[in-house]
Amino acid sequence: MQYPGLIKSALDYIEQNLKTNITAEELAKMSNYSTYHFYRLFSSAMGFSIASYILKRRLDHALAEIASGRKAIDVVLEYGFNTYAGFYKAFVKMYGCSPKKYLRIYQEHKPRKPEVVNMYTEKELRKVLDNWNIERGLPISDIYIMDGAKVSGNVWSVGNEYILKSSSRDKLMKNLKIAKALHHQGFVSSLPVLTKTGSEYLDDKEIFILIRGLNGKPLSKSDILGNNRVKFGEHYGRSIARLHKALKAIQKDILPDEVNLYKNVAEWALPSVKRQNIQWNMGLNDSFFNDFIEHFGMLYDKLPKQLIHRDPNPSNILFDNGIVSGFIDFDLSEINIRLWDVCYCATGILSEGSDETYEKWLEILSGILNGYDLEGGLTQEEKQAVYYVICSIQMICIAFFESHDTYKELAKTNRQMLQFIVKNKEKIKHIFK
Repeated sequence: MQYPGLIKSALDYIEQNLKTNITAEELAKMSNYSTYHFYRLFSSAMGFSIASYILKRRLDHALAEIASGRKAIDVVLEYGFNTYAGFYKAFVKMYGCSPKKYLRIYQEHKPRKPEVVNMYTEKELRKVLDNWNIERGLPISDIYIMDGAKVSGNVWSVGNEYILKSSSRDKLMKNLKIAKALHHQGFVSSLPVLTKTGSEYLDDKEIFILIRGLNGKPLSKSDILGNNRVKFGEHYGRSIARLHKALKAIQKDILPDEVNLYKNVAEWALPSVKRQNIQWNMGLNDSFFNDFIEHFGMLYDKLPKQLIHRDPNPSNILFDNGIVSGFIDFDLSEINIRLWDVCYCATGILSEGSDETYEKWLEILSGILNGYDLEGGLTQEEKQAVYYVICSIQMICIAFFESHDTYKELAKTNRQMLQFIVKNKEKIKHIFK
């Protein structure tokens, strides 16, 4: 059985039995796994422990019934809470505010069924790999997404030389086009390993592609934060500028999507952050939101736009012998402001979240921006917009992660990042002064 089906069965069972005592042992027994293995499988797929997930679903459903007009004490007792005080305490810990305040902010509450990450057993992956002429028995390792919080579910390292990836057809074809185009531009890129039938990818129930890993690896945390942090920041900035020159030359061949960052933030992300600001007591004043709308709105149309990487977090930028050797993962590439990539690289470093990272981040940001400026020439409008683009990235991340139950911890991390960024607004704005 594939993991998604197994987890989905467990989720369905939990959903149907929220008013009964559900144990990890019975869920594991249903799946024919040991309790220990099922614990690990469930938390990797859902981003929650079994107990935390069940508690969240009980809180969600109880709040929905209370919002519909039912007597609160009757509802919470049905969902296994001994007292309303117990329900209240658990709700505040999970959602950052009281049930009444939450309903006042959001008006209603409908329990959303979470999505299941597509996961495979090692046996299934080895069967997929049989379609390529590579050495059998190479070790297969999960690759983690975001800050390592959970398994990606669709990317695996195979030995030391290969990467296996499952993707939608649209994303895969875009990634392939960009890799080939960059290769023709003289950039090192991840070209596909042909299958036994000579195809660039396996088109079966799922689409898989096998690529050779590029030389190099992402910088370690110790390098990013070490004594050479500004120098490495400049390397990041210069390499992104060089990548942009190559991407601009090929964008007519890619036919990528074009997005309006300002509109996306103003109409979707910012309203979500406004609600979360109240819910989680983030302390952002109305002046922050008004300033963003006014000043970024004036700058946005003047910012250079082109085909960008869209996800140049430090784990997607490889270094070899102290210099950038290549970029990976162009799944999200689109036409957007070029400043996005520069700022996203910086916020990717900040998301590591340690006190040391926060302490040294402004220096690293300065290195990245100055490196890009030296190689790619930032316009005056871009220099003025850096703070607002960083805030845009954070608001999009906060809105997206909070809307997906499996990313709640990442939403919290990004809320903290935005608070730090707003606090350091003047220092960010003075990098180019």
